[in-house]
Amino acid sequence: MVRTRLHVVLAAVVVALLAGCGGGGEPAGGAAPPEARALNVFAAASLTDAFTALKAKFETDHPGVEVRLNFAGSSDLAQQIVNGAPADVFAAANESTMKTVTDAGQAAGGPTLFATNVLQIVTPPGNPKGVASFADLARPDVTVVVCAPQVPCGSATEKIERATGVTLSPVSEESDVKSVLGKVSTGNADAGLVYVTDVRSAGGSVEGVEFPEADTAVNNYPITALTGGREPELARSFVELVTGEFGKKTLEDAGFGTP
Repeated sequence: MVRTRLHVVLAAVVVALLAGCGGGGEPAGGAAPPEARALNVFAAASLTDAFTALKAKFETDHPGVEVRLNFAGSSDLAQQIVNGAPADVFAAANESTMKTVTDAGQAAGGPTLFATNVLQIVTPPGNPKGVASFADLARPDVTVVVCAPQVPCGSATEKIERATGVTLSPVSEESDVKSVLGKVSTGNADAGLVYVTDVRSAGGSVEGVEFPEADTAVNNYPITALTGGREPELARSFVELVTGEFGKKTLEDAGFGTP
C-alpha cells in the first residue's frame, strides 16, 4: 500500500514537471508563437523579379510576416490606392504616377527614389525583322506593341517619339511591360518597347536591341509607405530594405540603375 501511494505521488510530480516545461505544446518558457501579419506591397510590374527576391529576405528577417506583392501597371495601382485598396507600400515606375498618390494625401512622408530604368527594343529570338533602331519600329512591315500612354513605360515611349520625331503606329497598347513582353515572346508582334530589366529577366525567350535615344526618357522609381496601411512599422522597414545596401544590390543584379 505504501509503495502504491509513493508511485502515485511520484507520477503526479512528473506530470507537474512536464507541464511546467511546456509539455502542453507551447514553446519553452511559455512564449506564444509570433502572430501572423501581412504586409501589402503594391509595385510596378517591372519590379517583379527584384521585389520577389526582397520579399524572401524580408520574411526571413521578420518571422511571422507575409509580404503580399501586387504587381501591375503603376497607374492602375495608384488608382487602386486612391480608391481605398488595402496597401502598405507603393513603388511606382515614375514620379508622375506617384504624384497621384501623394496629391491624395496617401503617402506617409516624402517618396524616396530608389532605382532608374530605361527602355529597350525587344524582339523574338533571332530578330526576324532585323530591327536595329528606334526608327525601324515605324517601318510598315514591323508590327509593334507598346505600353498605353498613361503607364510609365508608355509615357517614356512618347517622350522618345517626341525627341526623335519618329511616330509609331502600334497594333496594341498594353497595360504594363509584362504584357508587351508576352506579346513579343509568343510571336504575336515583331517588336515592342519594354525596360532593360524585362529583357534581362526574359532570358532567351526574347532578344534585346539597345538604342541611344532611350537615354532621353530615363524613368525614376519612387517608393513610399502609405498612410492607409495597417502595418506602418513594417512598411517603413520594407522601404528601408529596398533603399538600403541589400536592396541596392538586388536591384542592380536585376539590371536597374540605383541612386
